[in-house]
Amino acid sequence: MSDSLVDLARDSSAWPFQEARDLLEKRLGGKKPEKGYVLFETGYGPSGLPHIGTFGEVARTTWVRRAFQLLAPDMPTKLFAFSDDMDGLRKVPDNIPNKEMVREHLGKPLTRIPDPFGTHESFGHHNNARLRGFLDSFGFEYEFKSATECYASGMFDHALKRVLECYDEIMAVMLPTLGAERQATYSPFLPVCPRTGVVLQVPVIHHDADAGTIVYQDPETGEKIETPVTGGACKLQWKPDWGMRWYALGVDYEMSGKDLIPSVELAAKICRILGGTPPKNLSYELFLDDKGQKISKSKGNGLSVEDWLKYAPEESLALFMYQKPKAAKRLFFDVIPRAVDEYIAHVDSFHGQDDKGKVNNPAWHLHHANPPQTTSPLSFGILLNLVGVANTDDPDVLWHYIRNYAPDASPEATPFLNKLVSYAIVYYNDFVKPTKQFRKASEAELKALTDLRDQLKAAPAGAGAEELQNIVYEIGKAHADTFPGLRDWFKAQYEILLGQDQGPRMGSFYALYGVDKSVELLDRAIAGADLSA
Repeated sequence: MSDSLVDLARDSSAWPFQEARDLLEKRLGGKKPEKGYVLFETGYGPSGLPHIGTFGEVARTTWVRRAFQLLAPDMPTKLFAFSDDMDGLRKVPDNIPNKEMVREHLGKPLTRIPDPFGTHESFGHHNNARLRGFLDSFGFEYEFKSATECYASGMFDHALKRVLECYDEIMAVMLPTLGAERQATYSPFLPVCPRTGVVLQVPVIHHDADAGTIVYQDPETGEKIETPVTGGACKLQWKPDWGMRWYALGVDYEMSGKDLIPSVELAAKICRILGGTPPKNLSYELFLDDKGQKISKSKGNGLSVEDWLKYAPEESLALFMYQKPKAAKRLFFDVIPRAVDEYIAHVDSFHGQDDKGKVNNPAWHLHHANPPQTTSPLSFGILLNLVGVANTDDPDVLWHYIRNYAPDASPEATPFLNKLVSYAIVYYNDFVKPTKQFRKASEAELKALTDLRDQLKAAPAGAGAEELQNIVYEIGKAHADTFPGLRDWFKAQYEILLGQDQGPRMGSFYALYGVDKSVELLDRAIAGADLSA
Protein backbone atom coordinates (compact mmCIF):
# COMPACT_ATOMS: atom_id res chain seq x y z
CA MET A 1 0.00 0.00 0.00
CA SER A 2 1.48 3.35 -1.05
CA ASP A 3 2.12 6.19 1.37
CA SER A 4 -0.75 8.11 -0.22
CA LEU A 5 -3.13 5.22 0.46
CA VAL A 6 -1.88 5.01 4.04
CA ASP A 7 -2.73 8.69 4.40
CA LEU A 8 -6.19 8.00 2.99
CA ALA A 9 -6.61 5.11 5.42
CA ARG A 10 -5.78 7.45 8.30
CA ASP A 11 -8.64 9.69 7.19
CA SER A 12 -11.02 6.91 6.12
CA SER A 13 -14.55 6.93 7.50
CA ALA A 14 -14.71 3.12 7.26
CA TRP A 15 -15.29 1.83 10.79
CA PRO A 16 -12.39 -0.70 10.81
CA PHE A 17 -9.98 2.15 10.15
CA GLN A 18 -11.64 4.27 12.83
CA GLU A 19 -11.21 1.42 15.31
CA ALA A 20 -7.61 0.83 14.22
CA ARG A 21 -6.75 4.52 14.58
CA ASP A 22 -8.20 4.64 18.08
CA LEU A 23 -6.26 1.52 19.02
CA LEU A 24 -3.01 2.90 17.63
CA GLU A 25 -3.32 6.43 18.98
CA LYS A 26 -5.37 6.19 22.16
CA ARG A 27 -4.67 2.68 23.46
CA LEU A 28 -1.06 2.31 22.36
CA GLY A 29 0.06 5.92 22.11
CA GLY A 30 1.64 5.10 18.76
CA LYS A 31 4.14 2.72 20.38
CA LYS A 32 4.70 -1.00 20.01
CA PRO A 33 3.71 -2.87 23.22
CA GLU A 34 6.53 -4.25 25.35
CA LYS A 35 5.45 -7.81 24.54
CA GLY A 36 6.50 -7.09 20.95
CA TYR A 37 3.14 -7.36 19.20
CA VAL A 38 -0.39 -5.98 19.27
CA LEU A 39 -2.87 -8.56 20.52
CA PHE A 40 -6.42 -8.91 19.25
CA GLU A 41 -8.71 -11.39 20.98
CA THR A 42 -12.07 -13.03 20.47
CA GLY A 43 -13.72 -15.18 23.13
CA TYR A 44 -15.75 -18.35 22.78
CA GLY A 45 -17.81 -20.40 25.24
CA PRO A 46 -17.41 -24.01 24.06
CA SER A 47 -20.50 -25.43 25.79
CA GLY A 48 -22.22 -24.98 22.43
CA LEU A 49 -21.19 -25.12 18.79
CA PRO A 50 -19.85 -22.11 16.83
CA HIS A 51 -22.66 -19.92 15.54
CA ILE A 52 -23.29 -16.92 13.35
CA GLY A 53 -22.28 -14.53 16.14
CA THR A 54 -18.91 -16.31 16.34
CA PHE A 55 -18.40 -15.70 12.62
CA GLY A 56 -19.37 -12.04 12.99
CA GLU A 57 -17.07 -11.36 15.92
CA VAL A 58 -14.01 -13.02 14.37
CA ALA A 59 -14.66 -11.43 10.96
CA ARG A 60 -15.09 -7.95 12.42
CA THR A 61 -12.00 -8.30 14.59
CA THR A 62 -10.05 -9.50 11.56
CA TRP A 63 -11.06 -6.40 9.58
CA VAL A 64 -9.85 -4.13 12.37
CA ARG A 65 -6.61 -6.11 12.60
CA ARG A 66 -5.98 -5.75 8.86
CA ALA A 67 -6.72 -2.05 9.00
CA PHE A 68 -4.27 -1.72 11.87
CA GLN A 69 -1.58 -3.63 9.96
CA LEU A 70 -1.80 -1.09 7.17
CA LEU A 71 -1.68 1.90 9.50
CA ALA A 72 1.20 0.49 11.59
CA PRO A 73 3.11 -2.02 9.42
CA ASP A 74 6.08 -2.01 11.82
CA MET A 75 3.97 -3.45 14.64
CA PRO A 76 3.42 -7.23 14.48
CA THR A 77 -0.09 -8.40 15.37
CA LYS A 78 -1.67 -11.58 16.66
CA LEU A 79 -5.28 -12.73 16.99
CA PHE A 80 -6.09 -15.15 19.80
CA ALA A 81 -9.30 -17.17 19.54
CA PHE A 82 -9.75 -17.94 23.23
CA SER A 83 -11.91 -20.82 24.42
CA ASP A 84 -13.18 -20.74 28.02
CA ASP A 85 -13.11 -24.52 28.11
CA MET A 86 -12.34 -24.73 31.84
CA ASP A 87 -15.81 -23.40 32.64
CA GLY A 88 -18.04 -25.86 34.52
CA LEU A 89 -20.88 -27.23 32.40
CA ARG A 90 -24.14 -26.02 33.95
CA LYS A 91 -26.72 -27.85 31.83
CA VAL A 92 -26.81 -30.55 29.18
CA PRO A 93 -27.12 -29.08 25.67
CA ASP A 94 -30.16 -30.17 23.68
CA ASN A 95 -28.28 -30.92 20.46
CA ILE A 96 -25.88 -33.67 21.59
CA PRO A 97 -26.05 -37.49 21.84
CA ASN A 98 -25.48 -39.42 25.07
CA LYS A 99 -27.15 -36.79 27.25
CA GLU A 100 -27.37 -39.07 30.28
CA MET A 101 -23.64 -39.70 30.21
CA VAL A 102 -22.94 -35.96 30.08
CA ARG A 103 -25.46 -35.31 32.86
CA GLU A 104 -23.34 -37.42 35.21
CA HIS A 105 -20.48 -34.93 34.77
CA LEU A 106 -22.36 -31.64 35.20
CA GLY A 107 -20.29 -29.01 36.98
CA LYS A 108 -16.96 -30.28 35.70
CA PRO A 109 -14.75 -28.32 33.30
CA LEU A 110 -15.68 -29.06 29.71
CA THR A 111 -12.24 -30.55 29.14
CA ARG A 112 -12.90 -33.12 31.91
CA ILE A 113 -16.24 -34.31 30.53
CA PRO A 114 -16.19 -37.34 28.17
CA ASP A 115 -16.99 -36.47 24.58
CA PRO A 116 -20.63 -37.46 23.91
CA PHE A 117 -19.75 -37.72 20.21
CA GLY A 118 -16.95 -40.19 20.94
CA THR A 119 -14.41 -38.48 18.69
CA HIS A 120 -12.17 -36.54 21.09
CA GLU A 121 -10.68 -36.89 24.56
CA SER A 122 -13.32 -34.59 26.06
CA PHE A 123 -16.44 -32.57 25.27
CA GLY A 124 -14.36 -29.41 25.42
CA HIS A 125 -11.78 -30.79 22.99
CA HIS A 126 -14.59 -31.81 20.63
CA ASN A 127 -16.14 -28.36 20.59
CA ASN A 128 -12.74 -26.68 20.35
CA ALA A 129 -12.04 -28.77 17.26
CA ARG A 130 -15.38 -27.68 15.84
CA LEU A 131 -14.46 -24.05 16.53
CA ARG A 132 -11.09 -24.36 14.79
CA GLY A 133 -12.65 -26.17 11.85
CA PHE A 134 -15.32 -23.48 11.62
CA LEU A 135 -12.76 -20.65 11.64
CA ASP A 136 -10.44 -22.48 9.26
CA SER A 137 -13.27 -22.99 6.76
CA PHE A 138 -13.49 -19.22 6.34
CA GLY A 139 -9.73 -18.74 6.12
CA PHE A 140 -9.36 -16.72 9.33
CA GLU A 141 -5.80 -16.24 10.62
CA TYR A 142 -5.63 -16.82 14.38
CA GLU A 143 -3.92 -18.66 17.22
CA PHE A 144 -6.13 -20.91 19.29
CA LYS A 145 -5.87 -20.59 23.07
CA SER A 146 -7.45 -22.96 25.58
CA ALA A 147 -8.30 -21.73 29.08
CA THR A 148 -7.54 -25.20 30.44
CA GLU A 149 -4.05 -25.11 28.95
CA CYS A 150 -3.43 -21.53 30.08
CA TYR A 151 -4.45 -22.33 33.66
CA ALA A 152 -2.74 -25.74 33.87
CA SER A 153 0.50 -24.72 32.17
CA GLY A 154 1.17 -21.87 34.57
CA MET A 155 0.69 -19.18 31.92
CA PHE A 156 -1.84 -17.48 34.21
CA ASP A 157 -0.02 -18.15 37.50
CA HIS A 158 1.46 -14.67 37.90
CA ALA A 159 -1.91 -13.05 37.12
CA LEU A 160 -3.74 -15.40 39.53
CA LYS A 161 -1.32 -14.48 42.31
CA ARG A 162 -2.04 -10.82 41.55
CA VAL A 163 -5.77 -11.53 41.89
CA LEU A 164 -5.03 -13.04 45.28
CA GLU A 165 -2.94 -10.01 46.28
CA CYS A 166 -5.76 -7.71 45.15
CA TYR A 167 -8.51 -9.95 46.56
CA ASP A 168 -10.19 -7.32 48.73
CA GLU A 169 -10.13 -4.65 46.02
CA ILE A 170 -11.68 -7.04 43.51
CA MET A 171 -14.36 -8.06 46.00
CA ALA A 172 -15.13 -4.38 46.55
CA VAL A 173 -15.74 -4.05 42.82
CA MET A 174 -17.80 -7.21 42.43
CA LEU A 175 -20.00 -7.35 45.55
CA PRO A 176 -22.07 -4.20 44.82
CA THR A 177 -23.12 -5.79 41.53
CA LEU A 178 -24.58 -8.88 43.25
CA GLY A 179 -27.73 -9.63 45.21
CA ALA A 180 -27.55 -10.16 48.99
CA GLU A 181 -27.69 -13.97 48.77
CA ARG A 182 -24.95 -14.10 46.14
CA GLN A 183 -22.79 -11.65 48.09
CA ALA A 184 -22.76 -14.01 51.06
CA THR A 185 -21.07 -16.80 49.11
CA TYR A 186 -19.19 -14.98 46.34
CA SER A 187 -15.50 -15.38 45.69
CA PRO A 188 -13.59 -14.58 42.48
CA PHE A 189 -11.88 -17.98 42.81
CA LEU A 190 -13.64 -21.21 41.88
CA PRO A 191 -11.66 -24.19 43.20
CA VAL A 192 -11.72 -27.41 41.21
CA CYS A 193 -12.63 -30.12 43.72
CA PRO A 194 -9.82 -32.72 43.79
CA ARG A 195 -12.32 -35.34 44.92
CA THR A 196 -15.06 -34.86 42.29
CA GLY A 197 -13.45 -32.70 39.61
CA VAL A 198 -16.38 -30.24 39.85
CA VAL A 199 -15.80 -26.49 39.61
CA LEU A 200 -17.12 -25.33 43.01
CA GLN A 201 -19.10 -22.19 43.73
CA VAL A 202 -18.14 -21.94 47.41
CA PRO A 203 -17.19 -19.16 49.83
CA VAL A 204 -13.50 -18.64 50.52
CA ILE A 205 -12.84 -18.93 54.25
CA HIS A 206 -9.28 -17.65 54.10
CA HIS A 207 -6.89 -16.38 51.48
CA ASP A 208 -3.13 -16.11 51.78
CA ALA A 209 -1.37 -14.04 49.13
CA ASP A 210 2.11 -14.97 50.39
CA ALA A 211 1.36 -18.70 50.23
CA GLY A 212 -0.69 -18.35 47.04
CA THR A 213 -3.55 -20.37 48.49
CA ILE A 214 -7.20 -20.17 49.48
CA VAL A 215 -9.16 -22.21 52.01
CA TYR A 216 -12.73 -23.35 51.37
CA GLN A 217 -15.12 -25.89 52.90
CA ASP A 218 -16.04 -28.96 50.88
CA PRO A 219 -19.82 -28.59 50.45
CA GLU A 220 -20.41 -32.35 50.82
CA THR A 221 -17.92 -33.48 53.46
CA GLY A 222 -17.58 -30.22 55.41
CA GLU A 223 -13.79 -30.63 55.33
CA LYS A 224 -11.70 -27.46 55.09
CA ILE A 225 -9.47 -27.64 52.03
CA GLU A 226 -6.44 -25.47 51.33
CA THR A 227 -5.58 -25.28 47.65
CA PRO A 228 -3.19 -23.23 45.51
CA VAL A 229 -4.80 -20.78 43.12
CA THR A 230 -2.20 -21.65 40.48
CA GLY A 231 -1.55 -24.59 38.19
CA GLY A 232 -5.17 -25.20 37.26
CA ALA A 233 -6.33 -25.96 40.82
CA CYS A 234 -8.70 -22.97 40.59
CA LYS A 235 -10.30 -20.92 37.89
CA LEU A 236 -11.91 -17.50 38.16
CA GLN A 237 -15.50 -16.37 37.93
CA TRP A 238 -15.98 -15.21 34.39
CA LYS A 239 -15.93 -11.44 34.92
CA PRO A 240 -12.74 -11.49 37.03
CA ASP A 241 -11.44 -14.10 34.56
CA TRP A 242 -11.96 -11.68 31.67
CA GLY A 243 -10.09 -8.88 33.41
CA MET A 244 -7.33 -11.26 34.53
CA ARG A 245 -6.94 -12.59 30.97
CA TRP A 246 -6.58 -9.08 29.56
CA TYR A 247 -3.87 -8.44 32.13
CA ALA A 248 -2.08 -11.79 31.75
CA LEU A 249 -2.02 -11.84 27.97
CA GLY A 250 -1.77 -8.10 27.37
CA VAL A 251 -4.88 -7.97 25.19
CA ASP A 252 -5.01 -4.72 23.20
CA TYR A 253 -8.33 -5.09 21.35
CA GLU A 254 -11.49 -7.10 21.91
CA MET A 255 -15.07 -6.50 20.84
CA SER A 256 -18.23 -7.83 22.47
CA GLY A 257 -22.00 -7.58 22.31
CA LYS A 258 -23.87 -4.58 23.67
CA ASP A 259 -25.45 -6.80 26.33
CA LEU A 260 -21.99 -7.29 27.87
CA ILE A 261 -21.21 -3.59 28.41
CA PRO A 262 -21.59 -3.86 32.24
CA SER A 263 -19.32 -6.91 32.23
CA VAL A 264 -16.75 -5.09 30.10
CA GLU A 265 -16.76 -2.22 32.58
CA LEU A 266 -16.24 -4.59 35.53
CA ALA A 267 -13.50 -6.53 33.76
CA ALA A 268 -11.77 -3.25 32.87
CA LYS A 269 -11.78 -2.18 36.53
CA ILE A 270 -10.30 -5.52 37.58
CA CYS A 271 -7.66 -5.33 34.84
CA ARG A 272 -6.61 -1.90 36.16
CA ILE A 273 -6.54 -3.16 39.76
CA LEU A 274 -4.14 -5.89 38.67
CA GLY A 275 -1.90 -3.29 37.06
CA GLY A 276 -2.93 -3.70 33.42
CA THR A 277 -4.53 -1.50 30.79
CA PRO A 278 -7.90 -2.72 29.46
CA PRO A 279 -8.11 -3.34 25.72
CA LYS A 280 -9.79 -1.07 23.23
CA ASN A 281 -13.34 -2.35 23.03
CA LEU A 282 -16.10 -2.11 20.44
CA SER A 283 -19.57 -2.95 21.71
CA TYR A 284 -21.60 -4.18 18.75
CA GLU A 285 -25.38 -4.29 18.59
CA LEU A 286 -27.25 -7.57 18.79
CA PHE A 287 -29.14 -9.23 15.98
CA LEU A 288 -32.93 -9.30 15.89
CA ASP A 289 -35.24 -11.92 14.43
CA ASP A 290 -38.05 -11.32 11.94
CA LYS A 291 -40.30 -10.07 14.78
CA GLY A 292 -37.71 -7.64 16.13
CA GLN A 293 -36.82 -9.83 19.12
CA LYS A 294 -33.23 -10.42 20.22
CA ILE A 295 -31.81 -13.59 18.69
CA SER A 296 -31.18 -16.29 21.26
CA LYS A 297 -29.32 -19.58 20.77
CA SER A 298 -31.64 -21.24 23.28
CA LYS A 299 -34.78 -19.99 21.50
CA GLY A 300 -33.43 -20.92 18.09
CA ASN A 301 -34.87 -17.80 16.45
CA GLY A 302 -32.97 -16.12 13.64
CA LEU A 303 -30.73 -18.16 11.37
CA SER A 304 -27.42 -19.98 11.48
CA VAL A 305 -24.32 -19.76 9.31
CA GLU A 306 -25.40 -23.03 7.68
CA ASP A 307 -28.82 -21.53 6.95
CA TRP A 308 -27.29 -18.49 5.27
CA LEU A 309 -24.79 -20.49 3.23
CA LYS A 310 -27.59 -22.72 1.94
CA TYR A 311 -29.07 -19.71 0.15
CA ALA A 312 -26.21 -17.33 -0.58
CA PRO A 313 -22.41 -17.14 -0.80
CA GLU A 314 -20.11 -16.46 2.14
CA GLU A 315 -19.23 -13.00 0.80
CA SER A 316 -22.79 -11.79 1.31
CA LEU A 317 -22.76 -12.93 4.94
CA ALA A 318 -19.45 -11.14 5.46
CA LEU A 319 -20.93 -7.93 4.04
CA PHE A 320 -23.95 -8.22 6.33
CA MET A 321 -21.58 -8.49 9.31
CA TYR A 322 -19.47 -5.60 8.04
CA GLN A 323 -22.27 -3.07 7.73
CA LYS A 324 -23.03 -0.84 10.74
CA PRO A 325 -21.85 -3.07 13.60
CA LYS A 326 -23.22 -0.62 16.16
CA ALA A 327 -26.75 -0.75 14.70
CA ALA A 328 -29.31 -3.44 15.55
CA LYS A 329 -30.18 -5.47 12.45
CA ARG A 330 -32.75 -8.09 11.60
CA LEU A 331 -30.99 -11.37 10.87
CA PHE A 332 -33.52 -13.45 9.03
CA PHE A 333 -33.95 -15.08 5.66
CA ASP A 334 -35.48 -12.07 3.95
CA VAL A 335 -32.29 -10.00 4.37
CA ILE A 336 -30.25 -12.40 2.23
CA PRO A 337 -31.14 -11.21 -1.32
CA ARG A 338 -30.40 -7.58 -0.48
CA ALA A 339 -27.08 -8.53 1.11
CA VAL A 340 -26.09 -10.43 -2.04
CA ASP A 341 -27.01 -7.55 -4.32
CA GLU A 342 -25.27 -4.98 -2.13
CA TYR A 343 -22.14 -7.12 -2.21
CA ILE A 344 -22.28 -7.25 -6.03
CA ALA A 345 -22.75 -3.47 -6.18
CA HIS A 346 -19.78 -2.78 -3.89
CA VAL A 347 -17.41 -5.04 -5.83
CA ASP A 348 -18.59 -3.73 -9.20
CA SER A 349 -18.03 -0.12 -8.13
CA PHE A 350 -14.63 -0.77 -6.53
CA HIS A 351 -12.45 -0.90 -9.61
CA GLY A 352 -13.82 2.38 -10.97
CA GLN A 353 -13.22 4.29 -7.73
CA ASP A 354 -10.32 6.50 -6.79
CA ASP A 355 -8.09 5.48 -3.89
CA LYS A 356 -10.23 7.34 -1.36
CA GLY A 357 -13.34 5.54 -2.54
CA LYS A 358 -11.60 2.18 -2.47
CA VAL A 359 -10.50 2.34 1.18
CA ASN A 360 -14.06 3.32 2.14
CA ASN A 361 -15.60 0.51 0.10
CA PRO A 362 -16.60 -2.58 2.14
CA ALA A 363 -15.18 -4.76 -0.65
CA TRP A 364 -11.70 -3.51 0.27
CA HIS A 365 -12.06 -4.98 3.75
CA LEU A 366 -13.93 -8.13 2.75
CA HIS A 367 -11.20 -9.05 0.24
CA HIS A 368 -8.10 -7.72 2.00
CA ALA A 369 -7.71 -4.86 -0.51
CA ASN A 370 -8.00 -7.21 -3.51
CA PRO A 371 -11.64 -7.69 -4.60
CA PRO A 372 -12.36 -9.82 -7.67
CA GLN A 373 -12.49 -8.02 -11.01
CA THR A 374 -16.06 -9.13 -11.68
CA THR A 375 -18.88 -10.76 -9.80
CA SER A 376 -22.16 -11.03 -11.68
CA PRO A 377 -23.82 -9.09 -14.51
CA LEU A 378 -27.16 -9.96 -12.89
CA SER A 379 -28.55 -9.18 -9.47
CA PHE A 380 -29.73 -11.93 -7.17
CA GLY A 381 -33.17 -10.30 -7.13
CA ILE A 382 -33.58 -10.52 -10.89
CA LEU A 383 -32.39 -14.15 -10.86
CA LEU A 384 -35.14 -14.96 -8.36
CA ASN A 385 -37.68 -13.43 -10.72
CA LEU A 386 -36.22 -15.37 -13.64
CA VAL A 387 -36.57 -18.65 -11.73
CA GLY A 388 -40.21 -17.79 -11.12
CA VAL A 389 -41.28 -16.86 -14.64
CA ALA A 390 -39.16 -19.57 -16.26
CA ASN A 391 -40.80 -22.02 -13.83
CA THR A 392 -37.75 -24.26 -13.70
CA ASP A 393 -35.26 -25.80 -11.29
CA ASP A 394 -32.85 -26.54 -14.12
CA PRO A 395 -29.76 -24.30 -14.12
CA ASP A 396 -29.18 -25.06 -17.81
CA VAL A 397 -32.54 -23.53 -18.70
CA LEU A 398 -31.73 -20.42 -16.71
CA TRP A 399 -28.33 -20.18 -18.38
CA HIS A 400 -30.10 -20.15 -21.75
CA TYR A 401 -31.78 -16.87 -20.76
CA ILE A 402 -28.64 -15.51 -19.12
CA ARG A 403 -26.49 -16.04 -22.23
CA ASN A 404 -29.01 -14.18 -24.35
CA TYR A 405 -28.82 -11.26 -21.92
CA ALA A 406 -25.04 -11.40 -21.27
CA PRO A 407 -23.31 -13.30 -24.11
CA ASP A 408 -19.93 -13.27 -22.37
CA ALA A 409 -21.31 -14.93 -19.25
CA SER A 410 -20.91 -18.66 -18.67
CA PRO A 411 -20.49 -20.98 -15.68
CA GLU A 412 -16.74 -21.00 -16.39
CA ALA A 413 -16.26 -17.29 -17.14
CA THR A 414 -18.52 -16.02 -14.35
CA PRO A 415 -18.25 -18.58 -11.53
CA PHE A 416 -19.83 -16.26 -8.96
CA LEU A 417 -22.93 -15.91 -11.14
CA ASN A 418 -22.94 -19.68 -11.60
CA LYS A 419 -23.12 -20.10 -7.81
CA LEU A 420 -25.90 -17.49 -7.63
CA VAL A 421 -28.00 -19.43 -10.14
CA SER A 422 -28.00 -22.47 -7.86
CA TYR A 423 -28.63 -20.38 -4.76
CA ALA A 424 -31.51 -18.55 -6.48
CA ILE A 425 -33.30 -21.81 -7.28
CA VAL A 426 -33.15 -22.95 -3.66
CA TYR A 427 -34.09 -19.56 -2.19
CA TYR A 428 -36.97 -19.07 -4.64
CA ASN A 429 -38.50 -22.46 -3.89
CA ASP A 430 -38.22 -22.07 -0.13
CA PHE A 431 -39.18 -18.43 0.37
CA VAL A 432 -40.50 -16.69 -2.74
CA LYS A 433 -42.73 -19.27 -4.36
CA PRO A 434 -44.85 -20.00 -1.25
CA THR A 435 -45.65 -16.29 -0.80
CA LYS A 436 -46.54 -15.37 -4.37
CA GLN A 437 -50.01 -13.85 -4.82
CA PHE A 438 -50.91 -12.91 -8.39
CA ARG A 439 -53.77 -10.54 -9.02
CA LYS A 440 -55.79 -9.76 -12.11
CA ALA A 441 -55.35 -6.43 -13.87
CA SER A 442 -58.07 -3.79 -13.78
CA GLU A 443 -59.51 -2.47 -17.05
CA ALA A 444 -57.32 0.61 -16.89
CA GLU A 445 -54.24 -1.49 -16.10
CA LEU A 446 -55.08 -3.81 -19.03
CA LYS A 447 -54.81 -0.83 -21.38
CA ALA A 448 -51.35 0.00 -20.04
CA LEU A 449 -50.21 -3.62 -20.24
CA THR A 450 -51.53 -3.86 -23.81
CA ASP A 451 -49.58 -0.74 -24.80
CA LEU A 452 -46.50 -2.19 -23.15
CA ARG A 453 -46.87 -5.46 -25.01
CA ASP A 454 -47.30 -3.68 -28.34
CA GLN A 455 -44.26 -1.46 -27.81
CA LEU A 456 -42.09 -4.37 -26.72
CA LYS A 457 -43.15 -6.16 -29.91
CA ALA A 458 -42.13 -3.13 -31.89
CA ALA A 459 -38.78 -2.73 -30.17
CA PRO A 460 -35.77 -3.18 -32.46
CA ALA A 461 -34.09 -6.57 -32.41
CA GLY A 462 -31.43 -6.77 -29.73
CA ALA A 463 -32.88 -3.89 -27.70
CA GLY A 464 -30.99 -3.71 -24.42
CA ALA A 465 -32.14 -3.27 -20.84
CA GLU A 466 -31.93 0.54 -20.87
CA GLU A 467 -33.91 0.86 -24.08
CA LEU A 468 -36.60 -1.46 -22.72
CA GLN A 469 -36.61 0.41 -19.43
CA ASN A 470 -37.28 3.65 -21.30
CA ILE A 471 -40.25 2.00 -23.00
CA VAL A 472 -41.60 0.97 -19.59
CA TYR A 473 -41.14 4.52 -18.28
CA GLU A 474 -42.93 6.09 -21.22
CA ILE A 475 -45.90 3.73 -20.88
CA GLY A 476 -46.21 4.65 -17.22
CA LYS A 477 -46.13 8.37 -18.03
CA ALA A 478 -48.71 7.93 -20.79
CA HIS A 479 -51.09 6.31 -18.28
CA ALA A 480 -50.60 8.82 -15.49
CA ASP A 481 -54.36 8.87 -14.81
CA THR A 482 -54.13 5.21 -13.81
CA PHE A 483 -50.70 5.41 -12.16
CA PRO A 484 -50.18 8.72 -10.30
CA GLY A 485 -46.49 7.82 -9.95
CA LEU A 486 -44.12 5.53 -11.80
CA ARG A 487 -43.77 3.55 -8.57
CA ASP A 488 -47.48 2.62 -8.91
CA TRP A 489 -46.90 1.45 -12.47
CA PHE A 490 -43.98 -0.74 -11.49
CA LYS A 491 -45.86 -2.11 -8.49
CA ALA A 492 -48.74 -3.11 -10.77
CA GLN A 493 -46.34 -5.07 -13.02
CA TYR A 494 -44.81 -6.79 -9.99
CA GLU A 495 -48.20 -7.82 -8.60
CA ILE A 496 -49.77 -8.86 -11.90
CA LEU A 497 -46.80 -10.47 -13.68
CA LEU A 498 -44.60 -11.66 -10.80
CA GLY A 499 -47.06 -12.18 -7.95
CA GLN A 500 -45.18 -9.98 -5.48
CA ASP A 501 -45.17 -6.40 -4.26
CA GLN A 502 -41.50 -5.76 -5.00
CA GLY A 503 -39.33 -6.57 -7.97
CA PRO A 504 -36.47 -5.68 -10.29
CA ARG A 505 -35.91 -2.98 -12.89
CA MET A 506 -38.44 -4.22 -15.38
CA GLY A 507 -36.39 -3.20 -18.41
CA SER A 508 -33.60 -5.46 -17.17
CA PHE A 509 -36.10 -8.22 -16.44
CA TYR A 510 -37.66 -8.07 -19.92
CA ALA A 511 -34.20 -8.07 -21.50
CA LEU A 512 -33.14 -11.10 -19.42
CA TYR A 513 -36.34 -13.06 -20.00
CA GLY A 514 -36.27 -12.06 -23.66
CA VAL A 515 -38.66 -9.77 -25.52
CA ASP A 516 -40.56 -12.63 -27.15
CA LYS A 517 -41.06 -14.44 -23.84
CA SER A 518 -42.00 -11.19 -22.14
CA VAL A 519 -44.63 -10.51 -24.80
CA GLU A 520 -46.03 -14.01 -24.21
CA LEU A 521 -46.16 -13.29 -20.45
CA LEU A 522 -48.01 -10.03 -21.06
CA ASP A 523 -50.42 -11.76 -23.46
CA ARG A 524 -51.29 -14.28 -20.74
CA ALA A 525 -51.82 -11.51 -18.18
CA ILE A 526 -54.00 -9.53 -20.60
CA ALA A 527 -56.05 -12.66 -21.31
CA GLY A 528 -56.58 -13.18 -17.57
CA ALA A 529 -54.63 -16.46 -17.44
CA ASP A 530 -53.48 -17.92 -14.15
CA LEU A 531 -49.80 -16.92 -14.02
CA SER A 532 -49.17 -18.97 -10.92
CA ALA A 533 -49.53 -22.19 -12.92
